[in-house]
Amino acid sequence: MGILMSVAMAFAAVAAARVARHRVNTAADLSALAAAKLAIADPDEACRRAAIVAAENGATLIKCQMNDEIADVWTSLTARLPFVGPRSLTGRSRAGPGREGQAVDQAESPSALDRPASPQRHESRHQATSSNL
Repeated sequence: MGILMSVAMAFAAVAAARVARHRVNTAADLSALAAAKLAIADPDEACRRAAIVAAENGATLIKCQMNDEIADVWTSLTARLPFVGPRSLTGRSRAGPGREGQAVDQAESPSALDRPASPQRHESRHQATSSNL
């Protein structure tokens, strides 16, 4: 029973760390998007807006750089983790305009590979295979 409780507590600690990491990265992502939205119109306001968005997501904006229309932000979050106590986590994100002429669904990221084929494509492949029989 003691071993089971120890394993459960270890899983809880790992889960808490992962949630905190996701929170700080989400705050960085949303802050970068908020800053990029204002990058050209009002670059000074862009970093102020990024700080507000970070705070609304439970993090602190520790650095914000505007390079033309690209926003580069760093956020920080102090998380209290079981067994190890408070730890400071940092997230970083960049946001800006996409390439001209590139559709959003043609993203060049690993997550694009994880998307399943749309149902229409699957059905049309199935129909083509059935008609060949």
